[in-house]
Amino acid sequence: MTTAATIDALKGKRIVILGYGSQGRAHALNLHESGLDVVVGVRRDGPSWIKAQADGLRVEEPAEAVKQADLVAVLTPDMVQPKLYEDAIEKNLKANAALLFAHGFNVHFDQIKPRTDIDVILVAPKGPGALVRREYEKGHGVPCLYAIHQDASGNAREKVLAYAAGIGGARAMLIETHFAEETETDLFGEQAVLCGGATELVLQGYETLVEAGYKPEVAYYECLHELKLIVDLLHEGGLAKMHKFVSETAQYGDLTRGPRVVNDETRARMREVLAEIRDGTFAKEWVAEYQAGNGNYRAMKERDLAHPIEQVGAALRARMPWLEPAGC
Repeated sequence: MTTAATIDALKGKRIVILGYGSQGRAHALNLHESGLDVVVGVRRDGPSWIKAQADGLRVEEPAEAVKQADLVAVLTPDMVQPKLYEDAIEKNLKANAALLFAHGFNVHFDQIKPRTDIDVILVAPKGPGALVRREYEKGHGVPCLYAIHQDASGNAREKVLAYAAGIGGARAMLIETHFAEETETDLFGEQAVLCGGATELVLQGYETLVEAGYKPEVAYYECLHELKLIVDLLHEGGLAKMHKFVSETAQYGDLTRGPRVVNDETRARMREVLAEIRDGTFAKEWVAEYQAGNGNYRAMKERDLAHPIEQVGAALRARMPWLEPAGC
């Protein structure tokens, strides 16, 4: 871990940010306000082009921007990156320049095979783009993982640390990793705990209570609404803070019943999920689904969003004016 990083290695260098979504906008603005030369590469006259210009940044078409770049940060969705690399980067990026990712999926699973004469690096902030931007504006930063996959120039380490410093990561903490570790742990966290695990636990708990005759509104509060309280406590102070701020009855129930719900069988399923990530099974499945038009993905998502908890929750949240509107 380190916080000893400066932007010096990128001073006077052209940084091109491809993509202007949540992370792209945060990185571009933070780097620009750190005094670095930033150009945003997006489709001409599209919404991102207009937004980046309104933010005071220079904007060019991706292929043209890449030709002048010393570092290109690919901050578009995973599934569009291979074609972007083929169309705009592969033939245009000069030798010894750096190609940077915020997630290692495409490089690790060989969806992108970078040229051997360029640096390939990674900076992954451990927070959404809005948080990366907000903390930078406060004078703080969000911790970042960083990695070096390929060092053609001999200066990849200096570049990756300078980029992390430029977006504010060095104000917090920089942790060195490698593309495989970042990719595999990120996917596992999403699938087994943060998205897949948490949502399935909520839904199964809700269904158990409703099937037993309890009111759907009460089940919603107990299984979904109050989840934020526990997550916030864990986020702020780990297990210790959670135990400090929940009742002794809740603590005893946690310690005696929790291991019966998430047990050795659950751990075995987690190991299966991890094995499918590590051996490339998940990546092949997801790439094939995307290339086939995402029909199964859309159907599964529609079923998820049609769950009764969504209708119950929408009605209850409409009576909670203190919550942020959806999409904020």
